[in-house]
Amino acid sequence: MGVLCILENILVLSMIFTSSHLRKKPSYLFISSLATADLLASLIFSYSFIDFHVFHSAGTPAVFLFKLGGVTLSFTASLGSLLLTAFDRYICIHKPSAYKVIVTRKRALLALTVMWISTTIISYLPLMGVNCCSLEVVCSELFPLIGNKYLSFWIVLVVILLSSIIFSYSHILWKAHKHTSYMKKHNIQAEKGQARVRLDIMLAKTLVLVLIVLVVCWSPVLILMIFSLLNSLDARIKAVFAFCSTLCLVNSMINPIVYALRSRELRRRLIRVLQKLKCWKNLSGQREVDGTEKNMAFEATCDDTVCDTEVSM
Repeated sequence: MGVLCILENILVLSMIFTSSHLRKKPSYLFISSLATADLLASLIFSYSFIDFHVFHSAGTPAVFLFKLGGVTLSFTASLGSLLLTAFDRYICIHKPSAYKVIVTRKRALLALTVMWISTTIISYLPLMGVNCCSLEVVCSELFPLIGNKYLSFWIVLVVILLSSIIFSYSHILWKAHKHTSYMKKHNIQAEKGQARVRLDIMLAKTLVLVLIVLVVCWSPVLILMIFSLLNSLDARIKAVFAFCSTLCLVNSMINPIVYALRSRELRRRLIRVLQKLKCWKNLSGQREVDGTEKNMAFEATCDDTVCDTEVSM
């Protein structure tokens, strides 16, 4: 899962940052932040999980807290990016006429900067001394050296982030359902109206998928964390928690598919790149018997085909 997650998020980042058009849009800045966080999660979590659970190597307390801080940072930043993406789409649906005025590139970069700085500070608080070695607090049974008070704080933070995401998407879902019902009730059969209904249905399906993925991937981990604060844990429950924690990585693996590759603009960008690669591959296989003019004509044909494909999508 870690390898697949790494490849997916590298693909998304490369598609966005190689396009001057996409990387200027605020919505794709949020998706880039999400892909970056998920890429870090796949790298750090996979290494830390194998090192701790397979090779039983925790290292020194400072090394352990540094790796745990990296895992916490990546998953918290992933949820923070999801929240900013949800707010972006909420504003787009709720105030479409004022969207470009409210959500600017400068404000998007500012929001992302604040989010990354705050999540970094929160994630590395244990390394900076907020742990059960430096303070006289009860240690967590799930995370050695981490105090239960810090774990409780992080659980509350994650619940707030998830609740805000669910609220935003639920409101968008309700808005789409209301609009679809209005169109059907007034029997609007115009081509534009039918296209809008199909768009609302597609949006609803995507949002339902988003909410299901969030609940399924994060609920088991949060429930077991809360359970650990109230009860002592045996080895079997700890093993179950280790398995459930991989669901967070599954969430990072699904995010590129749900948020990025379902985007029409990114799909167009990906198809163009693949078609250009195919054209260049065919070009390199051609015998150079017709000279430079034949090569230039072939390259022009490739570019025309890509443009036609983009329009037809």
